[in-house]
Amino acid sequence: MLKLDELIAKYVSNKSSRQMSLECFTQSVLVNHPVQNVLDLGCGIGNSADLFFKIDKSISWTGVDIENSPEAMMRKRQDLNFITFDGIKLPFEDNYFDLIYCKQVLEHVRHPSPLLKEVQRVLKPGGIFIGSTSHLEPYHSHSFWNYTPYGFVTLLQEVSLLPKELRPSIDSLTLIIRRITGGTKIFNIFWKIDSPVNAILELFGRLLGKSVQWRIIVKLLFCGQFLFWAIKPPK
Repeated sequence: MLKLDELIAKYVSNKSSRQMSLECFTQSVLVNHPVQNVLDLGCGIGNSADLFFKIDKSISWTGVDIENSPEAMMRKRQDLNFITFDGIKLPFEDNYFDLIYCKQVLEHVRHPSPLLKEVQRVLKPGGIFIGSTSHLEPYHSHSFWNYTPYGFVTLLQEVSLLPKELRPSIDSLTLIIRRITGGTKIFNIFWKIDSPVNAILELFGRLLGKSVQWRIIVKLLFCGQFLFWAIKPPK
């Protein structure tokens, strides 16, 4: 039976094992992949627009979400292009976006495979799909699924999206304790710095002389959320 490291090693960096936020991860990817036309899939209140305008003020940003999304219902901004959709069919033409951004949305999607097919359809050839999703995270805000890193890679491949990299985010134990304590805001810092279990695994791996890839894969094994990016195959 193949172990996780054998299944996902080619999607794991050998350069740095540090934990990253999705915002920093996105910035690092876009250093070598400039974009102009961006869709935030499951945009909620629209905060990602500020990230992309910081990268390039000329970026065209569009946000799409379902009508009854709890996060979208909290929206107050009037300065952005927001569109409502049915949760599956994206109301855009083929090969339209350079990048689709998706932060902690796919665990809430009732039918992920059809939606991922739509992501592939509206991305330009060579376009980027980047985001984060849940692995070992407690139920929250109408969540349906948790994805293993291997399972998520398989879903991407089935819709002809090519995985490029997986990276651990906050660890599962920290998310569980956060939930037990009622979502205390003090835990929010652990999306920006190493969360406790990740810090322990990093130290443990270094003391044992383990490789960068080994340390990342062990963190992915115990992560509450993970980051990903993939591309639509160029023509």
